[in-house]
Amino acid sequence: MRIDVVSDVVCPWCFIGKRQLEAALSAWGAAHPDSPRPEVVWHPFQLNPVMPAEGVSRDDFLRSKFGSADTGRLYGNVRAAAREVSLDLALERIARQPSTLRPHALMSVALQAGGEALQSALAEGLFRAYFQEGQDLTDPAALSAIAQAAGMSAADIARALSDEALQGSVAEADQRARDAGIGGVPFFVINGRVAVNGAQGEDALMRALERASALPEAPFALLG
Repeated sequence: MRIDVVSDVVCPWCFIGKRQLEAALSAWGAAHPDSPRPEVVWHPFQLNPVMPAEGVSRDDFLRSKFGSADTGRLYGNVRAAAREVSLDLALERIARQPSTLRPHALMSVALQAGGEALQSALAEGLFRAYFQEGQDLTDPAALSAIAQAAGMSAADIARALSDEALQGSVAEADQRARDAGIGGVPFFVINGRVAVNGAQGEDALMRALERASALPEAPFALLG
């Protein structure tokens, strides 16, 4: 079984959804001990596709988008949902709203170089760096350190951060998701058949896994 996750590394609901998916996979493994663990592959979506490469001030971004930079008021629901999956988000530490083109390029190269395990480790590292440590994901040095800690080689990191064609393929994948009607993330597609839109929780993902397991696998439609 395969789970394709359309996500952005600056989306708090995607970090929450990752924890919900991990819980669902643990429950699935307990309920189906003889079944292989589902493969999980992450795909790019940019919440802010026109964001400049250098990013913008987080406060300016929040004021422009929401009319306020008060994270306590803006993210009450997010913090509550995060606590339900034992996540402590330090949203007040985020100083810069980044473009996520290069982080997604790193995710793409991680999958090519080390498969789903390396890609998942990088996703976790990027989410933690941004939402718990307030790291600047526009900083190549910060991105390099995150990717290196996840297990990526220096050569693969350099390629992801400098290859404009690779970054262009990320933008194309993002556009395919939009053209397919995906307007928000996380968006889970199981066996190419059953979709779950948003961080709906472990139970919703378990129901989707059960439904998908009874259907023949189909290709993930957004693969270029």
